[in-house]
Amino acid sequence: MDQGTLELRPRAYLAPVRALLLEPGLRRAVVLLGPRRVGKTILIRHLIADLLGSNVAARRIAYVEMDHPLLHGQSLEALVQQIEAATPDGEGLRYLFFDEIQSHKDWEKHLKPLVDHRPDLRILVSGSAAALKRQSTESGAGRFTDFLLPPLTFSEYLHLRGEAAAIREERPNQYVLDDMVLLNEQFVDYVNFGGYPELALSPAVRGNPERFIKSDIVDKVLLRDLPQLYGIKDIQELNSLFTLLAFNTAEEISFEQLSQRSGVGKQTIQKYIEYLEAAFLIKRVFRVDQDGRRYQRERNFKVYLTNSAMYTGLFGARLPDEAEFGHLVETALFAQRFHEGARLNYARWGNQDCEVDLVESSQALKPTGALEIKWSDRYVARPESLTGLMRFVRNNRLPLAWASTRSQFGKAIIDGAEIRQWPAAVLAFHYGVSAVRGRLADFDAQVSGFAT
Repeated sequence: MDQGTLELRPRAYLAPVRALLLEPGLRRAVVLLGPRRVGKTILIRHLIADLLGSNVAARRIAYVEMDHPLLHGQSLEALVQQIEAATPDGEGLRYLFFDEIQSHKDWEKHLKPLVDHRPDLRILVSGSAAALKRQSTESGAGRFTDFLLPPLTFSEYLHLRGEAAAIREERPNQYVLDDMVLLNEQFVDYVNFGGYPELALSPAVRGNPERFIKSDIVDKVLLRDLPQLYGIKDIQELNSLFTLLAFNTAEEISFEQLSQRSGVGKQTIQKYIEYLEAAFLIKRVFRVDQDGRRYQRERNFKVYLTNSAMYTGLFGARLPDEAEFGHLVETALFAQRFHEGARLNYARWGNQDCEVDLVESSQALKPTGALEIKWSDRYVARPESLTGLMRFVRNNRLPLAWASTRSQFGKAIIDGAEIRQWPAAVLAFHYGVSAVRGRLADFDAQVSGFAT
């Protein structure tokens, strides 16, 4: 095992992935997918180290880099036979890890028989999100379990950096905040650089984020992954659209506006956006009205970068007092949550004051939560000035709603509803911690150690 890997702190998602892999009643292969450079290979190595530390014999574990040229054209079954021939005394369960599986043609067709007929194998495959999501969804129903590894959450970022923590979780959903100034400094750093482990941890990479993000991540997806999957011919057109969307992260746009700005037809833009979403570069959020209902003929929507650090790689880092930073704060908060499967929309109706940044809905499409994202403390003393949020709360009889601030806490009861205001950095930490658990517990979360 690479000593450098063992020196890195594991991502918080190691535990749920390990649980999927080891679950005896789950006769499925784990498909670990995610955007480029979010640490999938490192997580696999930590999984292997964990197995070895649990007294699993090394001969029962195999790790295969599927993009190696010597493996071209070999089936998974043939690789398994070679592994077993090389380790004939590896009785019991075998743990097989096939990394970069998307480079192997028809991998899902070869994987299904192994899942069906080899209960003695525990298999995890990993690779590019765009390819694996499309193929595993189409071909692996009932046999594959997809696990999306997102960019670093804020809580993971603080843990991996190993710096003095300005905030910590004392008990589930109870946090101790020691230094708000330091936490905001760390949050600003996270917004600009925190989504990718290498960017967060390496001073050399951080010194040139444009090269790391644009050349190693964005360009490879736009120039290689998506054209191969979807037959895109005009790559320059796709790249221009993505740059436009990235620059306007967290803003409301429409196909009409995008078509006018880019000169690309609306139908083509819609397809490109679907491709960019498949690659987890962006995420589209749809508009609802004051009752939380989708518009039948809605033309407007929001687009978020799935990682605010992508903005840094394309346009440079932003200071906390710059106008664009508010949109990046909203992007960062959204990034803590988009991968949970939560039903997230935004609300806008009537005039400009009637808007709520994020609305969460139940399966019955009834609003269950609302969050107004601000990078300012101006509303702490007068939450009733959050006009759109207050109207939405009253109209839907929500018992609790949230608003973010820059550095202050606030709590007020207005017309029977609790309006709770927390600093954006604290909310980001809470959402990140809760996302790893696979659930949110807003109603029970508490913060101590800081005078409100």
